Amino acid sequence: MTSTRNKNTPGNYCMELKQYNNSEEWNLYKYSSHGYAHDTKMPGNGFGNIHLPYDCMSHNAIDTESFLYGINSTNLVNPVKEFTPEPKVLETINLVKKRDIIMPIPLTASKKERPFL
Repeated sequence: MTSTRNKNTPGNYCMELKQYNNSEEWNLYKYSSHGYAHDTKMPGNGFGNIHLPYDCMSHNAIDTESFLYGINSTNLVNPVKEFTPEPKVLETINLVKKRDIIMPIPLTASKKERPFL
């Protein structure tokens, strides 16, 4: 018996294929909600905790993590070379501007004044 539904029509097949490709593009988009920021900056005053992808703070992030966990540290056949981290310098962005601190020029503490005991 032949199919009487719209499931096997060429138009329906093209629509399903387009939906599949669009969802794949949405999930693999570099700047999606679970990807990278367009302009990555470190949080300053007024921001809470952040989540950054592993390679936003260092040029050799995987080597840094392996070094910190001690992976391959006891390999006697191929000893690990000396590790030097390569951090990225990120600009800081502030939400709230802090006031400047005003300090007296000759900062002297009086020895006569003591707190109450």
